[in-house]
Amino acid sequence: MSGDVHVIATAGHVDHGKSTLVRALTGMEPDRWEEERRRGLTLDLGFVWTSLPGAGQVAFVDVPGHEKLVGNMLAGVGPVPAVLIAVAADQGWQPQSEEHLAVLDALRVRHGVLAVTRADLADPGPVRDDALARIAETSLGKVEAVPVSAVTGAGLDELRAALVRLTAALPEPDRAADVRLWVDRSFTVRGRGTVVTGTLAAGTIRTGDRLALASDGRAVVRVRGLQSLKEDREEVGAAARVAVNVHGAGADALRRGEALLTPGRWLATGLLDVRLHGDPAAELPRHLVLHAGSAAVPAAVRPLGTETARLTLERPLPLRVGDAALLRDPGRHRIPAGITVLDVRPPRLERRGAGRARARELETATGAPDGAAQVRRRGLVRGAELLAMGVRPPYGPVAGDWLADPGHWAGLRRALVRAVEEHAARQPMDPGLPAEAARRALGLPERALVRALVDAAPRPPLEYRDGRIYGSAASPRLPPRVRKAVDAVRAELGTAPFRAPEAHRLAELGLTPDAVAAAVAAGELLRVGDGIVLLPGADTRAAGLLARLEQPFTTSEARRALDTTRRVVIPLLEHLDARGLTVRLDNTRRRCGPPAGRAAGAPGG
Repeated sequence: MSGDVHVIATAGHVDHGKSTLVRALTGMEPDRWEEERRRGLTLDLGFVWTSLPGAGQVAFVDVPGHEKLVGNMLAGVGPVPAVLIAVAADQGWQPQSEEHLAVLDALRVRHGVLAVTRADLADPGPVRDDALARIAETSLGKVEAVPVSAVTGAGLDELRAALVRLTAALPEPDRAADVRLWVDRSFTVRGRGTVVTGTLAAGTIRTGDRLALASDGRAVVRVRGLQSLKEDREEVGAAARVAVNVHGAGADALRRGEALLTPGRWLATGLLDVRLHGDPAAELPRHLVLHAGSAAVPAAVRPLGTETARLTLERPLPLRVGDAALLRDPGRHRIPAGITVLDVRPPRLERRGAGRARARELETATGAPDGAAQVRRRGLVRGAELLAMGVRPPYGPVAGDWLADPGHWAGLRRALVRAVEEHAARQPMDPGLPAEAARRALGLPERALVRALVDAAPRPPLEYRDGRIYGSAASPRLPPRVRKAVDAVRAELGTAPFRAPEAHRLAELGLTPDAVAAAVAAGELLRVGDGIVLLPGADTRAAGLLARLEQPFTTSEARRALDTTRRVVIPLLEHLDARGLTVRLDNTRRRCGPPAGRAAGAPGG
């Protein structure tokens, strides 16, 4: 593995062996506080590093061993991929060793080395065998074991060689990933402002980057400077211990448990469904503490199935599908369960039996990001939201950024066809279903999805026209009474094509505005203005007659040429203007537009 490798040192009740070992490996003092050095007891996180041939820089996050400081220990363990477990040969396995191992197992740490310290004071064999047997039953499985004495130096070279082999087995981090830097320490440097430290497990941070605060996605800080292992850097890629000098409105609020994120790429969730690794869901206390990264957040636990539960967090956290975390019972000093995050946008459980139904849905969920399964459960989801949940979209969008499960999409189109047909049956003279009405009927979040459904498949055909959706019965069906009235109007226009019937004549025939609109939609009449109807094609015929006039012509000349009234000719000319058949020059004069297929001003035009 290239880059910096980060290893956790853990210990049991007495801490001398671990800290002395880390000091001997690195030549650096892991304990930052004078009280820690005086008592020989690690109280808070320490950070040291060394260079190992064949491994490059190796950094150690030195975590506390005392049972009252497990919260501090968890803040350092969260993002780290490997562990150096220290057990003293003269003390053996301790209760705190057991709790630390439970933490590592809950977080599914799979890479480690066992160091049996103080091997100069007692036979390391029995302690080594006991520790290896305990470790083998956890996510770590079989690990190398090295007896070592930090006082005499015996075994240190062998331990360094084991650490080199450990680093070579670590998976390559994704340096192109979205950044989520869990803050494990925050302090102020005079002249520079706020500095935070953490373990960068994935992604890359560069000076000048803007990073969002997990606790307030609207607050963004700018990276003013970077260090890794005390060296100034322009960029730092995972995996690395990193110190980030940040500037911005939210910088002063940064504390342990906060996270710095790539803006717009994470979802903060206070409700999540998880798979449990440990005690059955029904045996868990109602209230526990969720430890994720460096954060510790009270959580209410609702059992779903035997191994699944819903967590309601006291404050939202930036979590993704597949994340590992753990639940801790601080009152009993227990880790009752590790968790795998299955869903960070779970459905509400409001109906009777919804919890049991949800448990059945989660039975086969593993926490591996499955894009098709996530889209299938949601039916419709934005691609950006999937990415923010840690799930890669399985296929392209149907409209904009919206992805649709194929089965759900087909069902929506069938429902749209039914809605259009039912509307046409209710409104035979106005069969077009308004797109907004279709959106509401189908429960769609955006009208663009309605248009996409219309275009989705040719059978049965749908047509989107003027904000309405038409089915196979696209033309209005005129009732006999309306049919008779329209035929009368058409007969009158047949003898005087530009003398549109007066409003009183339409009313006399029973042609209400809705009936006229239906006749226009059916192609039986042409509306050229408010209350002005002619025969279809009358506008083209009028343009042909006006083209015979000397150009340009006046409104009065047009009225006489068409043998009509001023009531009709003005809206008709405006209709011809809109179609480009005539061009208005001033308040009284127009000329005919260019013939079809010939540009204005072209030769012969």
